[in-house]
Amino acid sequence: MTYRKFRNLFVALAAAIFAGTVAVAPVAGAVTGAVSGVGSTRPVPSAGTTSYSPTADGADPGFGQPELGPGLGAASGNVSSHNQNGVNRSRSIQHTAASVNTAPVAAGVGVSSAGPLSVLTSFEGLNHRNQRLANGGNQFSLEPPDQGLCAGNGVEMEIINDVMKIYSPTGATVKSTLDLNTFFGYPAQFNRTTGLVGPSVTDPSCLYDSATNRWFVDVLTLDVFPSTGDLTGANHLDLAVSNSGDPTGTWTIYRVQVQDDGNNGTPNHGCTGIAPYGSPPPTIPPTFKNACLGDYPHLGADANGVYLTTNEYSLFGDDFHGAQIYAFSKAALVSGASTVDVTQIDTHGMDNGNSGFTVWPATAPAGMFNTSAGGTEYFMSSNAADEAHGNGVAVGPRQSTQLLVWTLSNTSSLGATPSLNLNHKTLSVGLYVVPPGSQQKMGNTPLLDCLNMKSCATNNLLGAPDPFAPGHEYNLDSNDTRMQQVVYANGRLWGALDTAVNSSANTRAGVEWFVVDPASGGSIVNQGYLAVSQNNVTYPAIAVTPSGHGVMAFTLVGSGFYPSAAFASINAGGVGAVQLAATGLGPADGFAGYAIFNAPNPARPRWGDYGAAVVDGSNVWIASEYIGQTCTLKQYLATGASCGGTRTVLANWDTRITEVNPAG
Repeated sequence: MTYRKFRNLFVALAAAIFAGTVAVAPVAGAVTGAVSGVGSTRPVPSAGTTSYSPTADGADPGFGQPELGPGLGAASGNVSSHNQNGVNRSRSIQHTAASVNTAPVAAGVGVSSAGPLSVLTSFEGLNHRNQRLANGGNQFSLEPPDQGLCAGNGVEMEIINDVMKIYSPTGATVKSTLDLNTFFGYPAQFNRTTGLVGPSVTDPSCLYDSATNRWFVDVLTLDVFPSTGDLTGANHLDLAVSNSGDPTGTWTIYRVQVQDDGNNGTPNHGCTGIAPYGSPPPTIPPTFKNACLGDYPHLGADANGVYLTTNEYSLFGDDFHGAQIYAFSKAALVSGASTVDVTQIDTHGMDNGNSGFTVWPATAPAGMFNTSAGGTEYFMSSNAADEAHGNGVAVGPRQSTQLLVWTLSNTSSLGATPSLNLNHKTLSVGLYVVPPGSQQKMGNTPLLDCLNMKSCATNNLLGAPDPFAPGHEYNLDSNDTRMQQVVYANGRLWGALDTAVNSSANTRAGVEWFVVDPASGGSIVNQGYLAVSQNNVTYPAIAVTPSGHGVMAFTLVGSGFYPSAAFASINAGGVGAVQLAATGLGPADGFAGYAIFNAPNPARPRWGDYGAAVVDGSNVWIASEYIGQTCTLKQYLATGASCGGTRTVLANWDTRITEVNPAG
């Protein structure tokens, strides 16, 4: 988003470590774009194989270790000495929150620890300590944990920034924590012996495809100069494909260059090299000064293809070019071919002169793909964001009543000479508006307390008082209005996005969900809002069984709740009551929320930029970020900031994995 995601590297601190639903009648929409024979195709050679081979964790870093890597921030020293720019960008969050008179009205629903859906099992997923200590501790402290989850063959694989782990259905460890740099064949994120910085790996997601009995994992990787951590300009999507149905075995890796500046076989999309940092500008490598960024990648599949989508910005500037679709032959990937072909489709200007933004590809449970029209893959997107209007620099409307349904047909032609057809239809839906930040329940914040205490900040964290003290417990980022996880099930498309809602005469963060009949381009089957009075629900992720029973996962947080893992049932008739998978035990207390680690940019207290939900048989697995620990400043200091092994000095996020029977 607009500022570099806090999982990306900052310069090491020299002395620091540190709901109701609304049914509507089907609404016809007008086809707004159709293109035949779209895309350009190029070969992608295999980058070799990898295996799931974890290394031992490192020791608890305690106080006094370099925790943050090259990037922006007052605590980083000379801001202009590093050429970092943000991933997971959003221009919409630069605006003030919608007023209560602008936000759509949604009745708030209650919350229950029990409910109509059966929770079969629930266990702790990866947390910040797992991420920081992986690979012998050769990691930086990162947040947020963008959430990926996939399940099949009796195991569940969780993948987040910047680690992965494989579990049994009871939560037992099948394969322990593995860092993503190692999995994708790169040097360590930060070698604590040599001081060298590895490539920046971000935005992971994964998919188990039952039709081929294969696992797919993708990330965005930004190449860096090892001595400084500065970006070189080159960036690529890395796609790993398991060589069997066993994710603990070997995988084949393909690297797709996405800087789109005419280098490394990419098209030239004319991204600018003007960075928005003021004077003096950061050093930009001349070779890639006009590099684009393949931001916010996501993964989908139909019967014939595997699809990665990105939001393409200027890497060293601030303009938006348009969403990109990268289509691969699934059969070629599954064969482990030495070279596969990728067809790249640029949505720039396809929406009445505007560009697609977060065009999220659909997945389908149990191989229930649409095989009509030579094979069909669906995508959905929204258009309230600035990026969906012009190049994203001009201020957009920040609100919309339109949903875009994209259809890619003749996917059976994928390969060296594909003949694909892309069209989209614009459907009328309920109003959605950029949401406000999500208030947290007040609780123990030992990192904040230490920063606010002159002696603690000086002796334990910064080596000097925090110039921004006193700070306050922060609100969590509630996303913008971009589309979240999309699924094709029971002949319908299902998706949701974040929006401001007016619940009990207050503006809070809520969810708008959609059920779409994609036949003939699409029509609305049902839609509605989910809101919890005086609280917030954020980052929805939907999974639906072939029979049409689904679960929508999200984070619940507000004056009445610490960040909690929650969910609700969803089907074509609407959304059910909010249930808790795991109640939060304390507020988020991480470096992403405090000015000393983020100035001169305004703090954007990041929360996982997406959640995850996936069907496995007749059940649904969900995963969300939450806070599963709490401790006082006294306990924090007495334990070297580990709070009994529940957090690190700089962050305390957790994830929760839960299996739900969506039929009740």
